[in-house]
Amino acid sequence: MSRVIHLSFMQKYLDILKQYWGYDHFRPLQGDIIRSIASGKDTLGLMPTGGGKSLTFQVPTLAMEGLCVVVTPLIALMKDQVENLKKRGIAAAAIYSGMAHNSILMTLDNAVFDAYKFLYVSPERLASPIFIEKIKQATVCLIAVDESHCISQWGYDFRPSYLRIAEIRDLLPDVPVLALTATATPEVVEDIQQQLHFREPNVFQKSFYRSNLAYVVRTVENKDENLLKILNNVPGTSVVYVRNRKKTKEVADFLNLNGIVAENFHAGLRNETKDAKQSRWMSGETRVMVSTNAFGMGIDKAEVRTVIHLDLPDSLEAYFQEAGRAGRDEQKAYAVLLYNNSDATKMKKRVADTFPGKDMVLKVYEALGNYLELGVGSGLDAVYAFDIGDFCTKFRLPVLITYNCLKILQQAGYLELTDEQDSSSRVLFTVEKEDLYKLKNNPEQEKLIYMLLRSYTGLFTDPAYIDEETIAKRLQWTRIQVYDQLVGMAKERIIQYIPRKKTPFLTFIREREATERVILSKEAYDDRRERYVSRVKSVLDYAQEEYICRSQMLLSYFGEKDAKPCGCCDTCLKQKETQVTNDDFEALQSAIKQLLALESLPVNSLIKKLNTKEAKALQVLRFMLDNGQIEENECLRLKLK
Repeated sequence: MSRVIHLSFMQKYLDILKQYWGYDHFRPLQGDIIRSIASGKDTLGLMPTGGGKSLTFQVPTLAMEGLCVVVTPLIALMKDQVENLKKRGIAAAAIYSGMAHNSILMTLDNAVFDAYKFLYVSPERLASPIFIEKIKQATVCLIAVDESHCISQWGYDFRPSYLRIAEIRDLLPDVPVLALTATATPEVVEDIQQQLHFREPNVFQKSFYRSNLAYVVRTVENKDENLLKILNNVPGTSVVYVRNRKKTKEVADFLNLNGIVAENFHAGLRNETKDAKQSRWMSGETRVMVSTNAFGMGIDKAEVRTVIHLDLPDSLEAYFQEAGRAGRDEQKAYAVLLYNNSDATKMKKRVADTFPGKDMVLKVYEALGNYLELGVGSGLDAVYAFDIGDFCTKFRLPVLITYNCLKILQQAGYLELTDEQDSSSRVLFTVEKEDLYKLKNNPEQEKLIYMLLRSYTGLFTDPAYIDEETIAKRLQWTRIQVYDQLVGMAKERIIQYIPRKKTPFLTFIREREATERVILSKEAYDDRRERYVSRVKSVLDYAQEEYICRSQMLLSYFGEKDAKPCGCCDTCLKQKETQVTNDDFEALQSAIKQLLALESLPVNSLIKKLNTKEAKALQVLRFMLDNGQIEENECLRLKLK
C-alpha cells in the first residue's frame, strides 16, 4: 500500500521529468532528494560529478508556486543553465557581478512579478540592498545552493560571500533550502548544515565508489612521453589537466604533432572560442581536451575513457571531482596521475605562493588603493573592472602572488574578486547633442549614430552598455564594420568607446582602511594556511603511496572507512602480480631446486631461467633462504644436509 502512495506522490515529478527532459526515470538519489524537498525539508545532497544535481531543484520547483533562487559561484555554468532552461521553454534569468545596474534592476523587478521560475545569483550579489529589498517582495519557493562546500571554512574552496546565504534564509524563514555538492569530507557535511541553519540534519548521499573507474598513479621522468603512450593504448575521448594556461597550448600542440587531435581550454578564452572548442570535443571531432580546472564543470559527456593529470591538484576533493568525469557511461575508464619527484618540490612552492607573507598582503592592499585612486575611508561597494596584469606591471608585483594576496584579502572581508568574465562594450558621447548634428560625418557614421541614439538611452550622461552584434544585425553590417566605425569615432573624439573584454571585477566590501589597520585574522590566514598544507600533504601521500588501494584512500578521505580494495587500481594490480598462491609456491620451489641441483646460479640468472614475475620469485627465494633450503655466497646453491 505504501509503495502505491509513494508512486502516486512521485508521479507528477516523473511527468515533469518526461515533459521537459524526456527521461522516464530519476537517477539514484534524485528521487529521494526531490521527495525530501517536496516535503519542505532542508536537504543536503552529495552527488558525484555528473549525477544530475540540477534536476533535484529544477523538477520540484516546476511543481511548486513561485521562484527558485539558485546560488552558484560559477558564472559560465549559470549562463549555460539559464540558456538550457530557456530552450526547454522554462523562464529563467541570472544576476552576477559585472552586469549593468539597469539590467540587474530589470531582472529583479521581473522576478518580483513572477516572470521567472529560476533566478540564478552569484553569492556576491546576495548582500546588495537592492537584491534584499526585491527578494522580500518575490514569491520564493526554494533556495538551491550549488557548490555548497564553499560555505564551509573547512572546505577546499571556502568563499566568505556564501555566508550571506544564511541572511537570505532569515528573510525567508519558511522557504526550504537544498544544498548540493559533489565532494565533502564528514566535517564539511556537518558544517554546511550548520552554516545554512538547517532545521534538522538531513543528508542524502551514496557511496563515492566507482567500480568501473581504475585509479592509476605512474611515477615517470618524461610525462609527455607517458601521456602519448596512454592515449595510444587506450582509445576514446580524454581530458588532460594541467596547472597553467600556457601549458594547455604546449601539451595540445605536442599531441597534435604526434597524430592525436587535441585542443586547449582555459578561463581566459573568449566565450565563443570556449563554446566552439567544447562543441567539437562533445561531438568527437576533437579527441583530447587539454585544460586547466576551468573545463568540465557542468559538462556531461558520458563516454570519456581517460582523465589524465600531468600536474598535481591542490586537494583530493578537486582530484576526485576531475577524475570522476571519466566513465560516466559506467564502462571501463581510467583516472591517471603522472607523478615525478619534482612535483613534491613544486607543491611546497605552491604553499608559499598561495599564502604569501602577511607583509606582502598588506603591500598589495596599499598598492591597490593607490592604483584605484581610493582615499582612506572611501570606496565602499565600488566596483571596478580590474586588469591584474596592468596593476602588477605598474607596481612591479609578481602576478600569481598578487592574485593570492587579493584572495586572502577577500577571505578577510575587505574585497571581492570575481573570476574573469565578459565585460560588455560601453559608449559615451563626448560632444553635446546639439553639436553632434553640426559634425561632417561620413554616411556610415551617420547611420551608426542614428542607430545608437535609437537603441540606447542616456548616451550623453553615462556610458551605455552596447552589443555590437545586435547593432550589426540592425544595420545589416558585419560586427567588424561596427567595431571599425566605433574606433574611428573614438579617434575623432565624438565618443568614448570601451570595447568588450574579458576581465575580473573587483568590489570593495569595506571602505579603504589605512594599511596599518588592516587585520588578517587567524581564521582568514593562519587556519586556512594550515588546512591548505594538510590538503597538499594528502595529495602527496596519495601520489607517493605504493601499497594501499587508491580507491580505498580516496573513499577513506571522504569518510567511507570500511571500503574494500577495488582490485583494479595500480596498487591492487601490483599486489595481484606479486601474490604467490600455494600452487605457485610449490611449482616455483620445485623449479628452483631442479635448477640449483644442476649448477649454482646468481640471483638474476636464476630468476631469468624461472621465467616468472621477479617479485614472486624473490618471495619464494627469501622463504627458502630463511628456512635453510638454499644458501648464498655470490651464487645461490642448494644447502647440503
